[in-house]
Amino acid sequence: MIIVILILLPNLSILINFFTERAENWEHIQEFILPNLLKNTSLILVFTGFFAIFIGTSLAWLVSAYDFPMKRFFKWALILPLAIPPYIAGYTYNGILNYTGVIQTTLRNNWDITVNQSYFNILNMPGAIFIFTLFLFPYVYTITRAFLSHQSAALVENARLLGRNAWEIYFRVVIPISRGAIVGGVSLVLLEVLNDYGLVSYFGVPTFSTAIFQTWFGMNDLNSAIKLSATLMFIVFALLIIEKLLRGRKKYSATTAKVRPLTPIKLRGAKAWTAFSYCFFIFMLGFLIPFIQMIDWTILTFEKIASPVFTQLMMNSLLVSFVGASLVMVFAVIIANFSRMHQSFFSKSAARVTILGYSIPGAVIAVGISTVFIDIDNFLFKFYETMGMEASLFLSTSLFILISAYIIRFLAIGYNSVEAGFDKIGNKYTEASRMLGLNLTKTFFKVDLRMIKVPIISGFILAFIDILKELPLTLILRPFNFDTLATKAYQYANDEQIQEASLASIIIVVISAIAIYVFHQVLEKEPK
Repeated sequence: MIIVILILLPNLSILINFFTERAENWEHIQEFILPNLLKNTSLILVFTGFFAIFIGTSLAWLVSAYDFPMKRFFKWALILPLAIPPYIAGYTYNGILNYTGVIQTTLRNNWDITVNQSYFNILNMPGAIFIFTLFLFPYVYTITRAFLSHQSAALVENARLLGRNAWEIYFRVVIPISRGAIVGGVSLVLLEVLNDYGLVSYFGVPTFSTAIFQTWFGMNDLNSAIKLSATLMFIVFALLIIEKLLRGRKKYSATTAKVRPLTPIKLRGAKAWTAFSYCFFIFMLGFLIPFIQMIDWTILTFEKIASPVFTQLMMNSLLVSFVGASLVMVFAVIIANFSRMHQSFFSKSAARVTILGYSIPGAVIAVGISTVFIDIDNFLFKFYETMGMEASLFLSTSLFILISAYIIRFLAIGYNSVEAGFDKIGNKYTEASRMLGLNLTKTFFKVDLRMIKVPIISGFILAFIDILKELPLTLILRPFNFDTLATKAYQYANDEQIQEASLASIIIVVISAIAIYVFHQVLEKEPK
């Protein structure tokens, strides 16, 4: 109940304030700013979603159905773009393409070619869509590939026997049966786009995230920021409803228990190298090029940036990521186990509430949790005075509020992982342990917890990566003089010190890439 209240309070606070509080700038925002925000947000969502589906599903089918050079490498390497947050990718690509970047410098110095700057300008909406697509498509790729790898070979073989070629099989068989996985993957992409602040802020594209920041900190109008947050929440809920409608009631299942997994077809000659080239091109754009550029900038600025202060930044990031991910998994295990053992309305509702946090953008959660914690601090003022403490916003300016926000935002990641683990083992081992005389608590620690070890590790890794990269929540809620690698990289880039931002960025990327590789290995070794 405490965990459910923790997740619900900030969101309820936003909705209540939306209908009850007056905001001095809200009428101006509604008339002059809101229409542009809706237009920009809609365009980015539509085009990013379309391109992410195209790239993610095509790569998933290629890796699942065919064998070609370096396929085993691409199988996990195509997940690596997720290691680079979109805001870091945006800084890096702008640094590569601008007047002093490596491309234009090489053209001028080696061939005396000066190009029109507009050709290389990505600080606009198409540039933002390009970055979002390249660095978020792995959500669609990963989920769709996992789905296809367990599909029956008979579906594709029957289509071939009926005379369909590769393209017809892809569009008429693969896409329809994968619809649920594709919609699930692209919904994560769209939620990440709505959550982003760093990229759209740096590229100068007005969206809800940037408007919330500007209204709260620029106009000093918290109530208008709350109303913008509530509007964004309504958009998110609309997206989730659309997702349910798109999934529909269509389900595809095998007609026999003997399902033979898809056997990859060996590609030869031009087809093999075309498949390799496509995978390598996406990998190069989505990871290799920005990673190499960040390494180059890190070497140039290392002596200037590396210091004990920077070491403290790294320790801050690792601390909040480890503590946040650990608490996420503890809470996720509690709720998932409660939901499994008690088949009641409350347990099902608790499970649904945990997923709510991930669907709400970080800036919105920050606004909601700030209003709740400020109210708690105001309530505790007299208590602080009786304890001999200065009456202040103690909780609202501490790490406690930041960690709480991380838990609300990323609890769904841990819960989904643990729930999948519990679904896999079922209740038979728990019931056997109870029959042998162990109570629920001992059974949980000696039997259940050990059997879901892999899902817990997987959920922890995913939550750790997301907290390490998180920017909007950390920017708004971090205590005074407390910075992380993400906030420092943003500050450097915002001050046009893109090269100086590379050291913080490369550490985030390397840690995330290692964690993604470990996550992939853990899943590969998990007994099926």
